[in-house]
This record gives sequence, C-alpha cells and structure tokens, in this order.
Amino acid sequence: MTKFKGHKIQAKQLLKFIPEGLLANLSISTKVDHYTKVLHGKKVFYLLLYGLFENEKLSQRTLEDTFNDPIFKILFNLDKEETVCRSSISERLSKIDPDYFRQIFECTYEQFSKYYKETDSSKHNIIRVDSSIVSDTAGKLMEGINNNGKKAIKYSVAFDGILPCGLQTFTAASYSSEDVALPEVVLSHVKKEQNNQDIYVLDRGIQSTKTMKAFTEDAIKFICRAKEKRKYEEIKSLILHEQDMDFGESILIKDSKVKLYTGMPIKNKRGKIHYKEELVDAEFRLIIIECKTKEKQQYWFLTNDMNLSAKEIAQAYRRRWDIEVFFRFIKQELNVSHLVSMNKNGIQVMMYMTMIMAMLILIYKKVNKIGYKTAKRRFAIEVRNIVIALIVTRCGGNPDLMFKT
Repeated sequence: MTKFKGHKIQAKQLLKFIPEGLLANLSISTKVDHYTKVLHGKKVFYLLLYGLFENEKLSQRTLEDTFNDPIFKILFNLDKEETVCRSSISERLSKIDPDYFRQIFECTYEQFSKYYKETDSSKHNIIRVDSSIVSDTAGKLMEGINNNGKKAIKYSVAFDGILPCGLQTFTAASYSSEDVALPEVVLSHVKKEQNNQDIYVLDRGIQSTKTMKAFTEDAIKFICRAKEKRKYEEIKSLILHEQDMDFGESILIKDSKVKLYTGMPIKNKRGKIHYKEELVDAEFRLIIIECKTKEKQQYWFLTNDMNLSAKEIAQAYRRRWDIEVFFRFIKQELNVSHLVSMNKNGIQVMMYMTMIMAMLILIYKKVNKIGYKTAKRRFAIEVRNIVIALIVTRCGGNPDLMFKT
C-alpha cells in the first residue's frame, strides 16, 4: 500500500481502533437493529463514516448513491444485491438509536486516549468546554433554538487538547443559555471519569454563582472568564510578593478569595418577579490581570482552585483557545454546519459520527505532523487505496504491484 513519506501512522491502522466486533456487540446491547431489514446499525455507521470521507457536502442523496456503489459494498463486505433509497435513509436517521453511535464515540475515544496517555498525559489535565450554533437557513429544522429568528441547534463539546471527549446536542429553547447547556457537558464528562482530577476551562458562558457553588460542592474544579466589574466581597488577598505580579506581557492586579453575589427571585404583591442581590455562602478565587500592551484591558477569572498560582490559572485559560481551533476545523473541513437530517435524532447521530471522524483525522494529523487539510486529504486517499487493493485482490491480482513504495 502507498505510504506517504515521513508518515508514522496510516489510515488502516487507525480504522482498527473501531473493530467490527465492537459494532456487532453494541448492535445487540442497544437493540439498534430491531425491526430493520437492510440499514442495520453497522451498515449505517460505515455508510456515514465513508460518506463523510468521500463527500465535501454530505446529503441524503449522496448517502443513497454511496450505499448503492459497488465499491462501498466491496470495502465493507456488503451484499451487492442490497439497495436503499433516500427516503429509507431519511427515515432510518430519524428513528435509529443515537446511543449506539454515542457508545462507539466513547469507546473510540477511550482507545485513543489509552494509546496517547504517556506522551500527552499533561494535555489531558485541562478540559476545554464550549458550544457552537448551527442555524438552518432553509427553515426546515423540526425543533430548534431561536437564533436571530432562525431555528438552530447547539452542540456543546468537551475537548482535552487533542480530541473531543464529550458531546451534547441541544434543540430546546432553554439551552440557548450557556449557563444551562455547559454544566450538562461538564457533569456528563465527570461521570465517565474515575477519580476525576481534571480542570474544566470555560469562557464567559458560565456566570451563574449557583452553578459555580454546585461545582465546588461536587469537587469539580473550574476556571472561567468572569464579566468585568462583577460584584463581590473580598475575603483575603492571596498576593504574597510584588515580584509575583509581573507576567511579562501582563500584570496581576488582584488575586483574592471572594464571595459572589447572585440574584434571588422574589415575587411582589402584584405577582411580578424581581431579583434581590444576595451573597452566596461559598468561597471562590478572583484573579484580575491587566494587559500591558492594551491600555486598561483587563481579564477577570473566577476559579475554585486555590492551589495553582495566578500565572498558571491565566495560562490554563489561554489553552481554552484549542477548542476554538477545533470548532474551526470541523466547520471548515468536516462541514458540520451543513445539516444532513432535520430532526434531533438524526442530528445527534451525525454529530457523533462527525466527532468519530474528527478523532481519526486529528490523530493522523498529530502523529504524522501535518496540517488539517493535508491530513483529511491524505486519509481519504489512503482509504481509497484500501478499496482499490481489495478490488485488485478480489479480481485475482497482486495489489503490491500497483502500490509500489
């Protein structure tokens, strides 16, 4: 088989991280194949994965053509007589159990994280959590969050610096608030981790003092960017020496234990609700840093970690940018903004499949030390070459004669 110069890992090796036995076992445990004649869970998985590699803009029509393509059937050893139509794919996506794909996603992540545990253990310490919105411009989305008059879905992701390690997809209006969506992602990730020692880094999405208190009570460490001039009560300054205040490009203005205020809803005699400020009985740490190059540009951070230095807190927050790069990657290279299905069930399935494909490409990119676009293109080329080799072998030929290195 063709091997690109300087590459240390091939697509064929990475695809083995998703063994066929796993798909078969999950088909039984999730009962994903009950009442289905053709589009079994395993076939849908292979169809979506291959479709994502082969098409710049996936649709139900392209999935129909892909399934009926003899090359696809050879690659995944399917019956050449089986065919499906677009409507069958649409209906299957709307009803197939997303938990089947969630478990494949989580098992794949677990395998990859074990493989890279020693070399990248430090990067698995900080979990970046953020959300992105995808709007349906055609207005066909069955259920969605209002986004400037358009229906939209929100996908919230936990990212360990190398791979996506958690995913939640939201369509209900209540999840338009990050104070509602992001805690669900954090709590879901915490449940999967034994002896969790991760620090969850978030942008301004988390502002609820009650959520921060709940995190602290559950021993969940977090760092988030606070709104400037937020009301607080200082308990104790943690700055010991003036020399600790100079961070190079920025300077430490405050590092203190504080208590925060929150708005408590109160109903008046007329039945209207207004909010009264109340001090929350929980201690947090407020760090304020001022940029030297931008006059009076301040960054306020809140955390419940009392052990890291203020500089380490600031550096941890800067690493949050990794998830922004990840979102750009899946939007530009994996076309996640294009909706293949218009109902929540199908959207969840497609998001899990996109995350699985993203993991394959990100590991391929990292190990082979190449860019995102190059990684996706070369991975697809290697998959195509696997298909060609299978065809040559089936026809009685020797693929080594074609793929000379």
